[in-house]
Amino acid sequence: MILWLNPATGLSGDMLLGALLDLGAPLDEVRAAVSATGLTHWKLDAERVDVDGIRATRARVDVADEATERRAAELVERVRAASPPAVAALAARAVTAVAEVEAALHGADPAEVHLHELGGLDTVVDTVGVAAALRALDVTEVHSAPVGVGSGEVRTRHGVLPVPAPATMALLTGARVRGIDVTGETVTPTGAALLKAAGAAYGPMPAMRPRRTGYGAGTKRFPGRPNVLQAVLGEADAAPAGDELVQLETNLDDVTGELLGHLVARLLDEGALDAWVVPAVMKKGRPAHVAHVLCRPADTGRLRELLFAETGTLGVRDRRVHRTALPRTVTTVDVGGHPVRVKRGPHGAKAEYEDLKAAARALGLPLREVAARALRPGP
Repeated sequence: MILWLNPATGLSGDMLLGALLDLGAPLDEVRAAVSATGLTHWKLDAERVDVDGIRATRARVDVADEATERRAAELVERVRAASPPAVAALAARAVTAVAEVEAALHGADPAEVHLHELGGLDTVVDTVGVAAALRALDVTEVHSAPVGVGSGEVRTRHGVLPVPAPATMALLTGARVRGIDVTGETVTPTGAALLKAAGAAYGPMPAMRPRRTGYGAGTKRFPGRPNVLQAVLGEADAAPAGDELVQLETNLDDVTGELLGHLVARLLDEGALDAWVVPAVMKKGRPAHVAHVLCRPADTGRLRELLFAETGTLGVRDRRVHRTALPRTVTTVDVGGHPVRVKRGPHGAKAEYEDLKAAARALGLPLREVAARALRPGP
């Protein structure tokens, strides 16, 4: 299932948990996952509330905890005891992400850093609860609209900090955010860490068949802006295969052939779906090249920055493109005792070049002969 979130007024761990419970995640199953951590004297309830005319679910977390701070390693160890292992792993990624940014901000070891506002055991309930709810709803992909961030100041154990708080901004690195007309903290580090741990992709709602919509209620109130997190659960569209992708391109008239070869390889290594270079003639008859990159929308920013860094170009163009992808399978065949992967589609087959090259070198045969043997019908 695909989960799409719309954090127009921000995000917190309990808002995300409330939205997932509103979508139908079984409360008893979520409680069981938290119980597996060995946590005692805690309580989790789901309350239906009205937030500025929107019916939503508020996750109420109560934990008997007198500690004002604790080592992040203690929380990580606690959530790793959750069950099943997939739930424990996601919760641990979230808490570890918080520990790493706090350690970086304070020049400490992540294993030894102490958490203050986030050191409470309610963080265990939030992170394990969200991980368990995602599993219960069979969520395989998480997508999110840009996260709404407020402004101003917030008072913490470290003094008065700007909003968004430094730890929150560090956890939102690589995400998409937008400023909203709210004074105060709208995104908590736990909320940002959970999106990071779930591998959320940012952008418009993906192609899907919506099945349910839920709303998670926050505790704060903002004039003229309902403080709820909208969540949509749906199935992948079973229409003919197609992707909405982004194509980046830039003109280059001052780079070497070696750099162009390095650039294509680097882009592919960093997640580009395809990369290629086309010769061109620019103004005043200057010979040049146009570098092209095909990528998923979520990877656009990172690959654009890579183009800037590797080429020194001063501008990169981008446009949305639609790709229709035919079904394909990948099998491995044996050529003289060497494995060669072969990709087969409805209208033909092609052997993997790197595998052909390795087999040809080992066998002392021309590459084209190895390719012919790889595509030869079996007995």
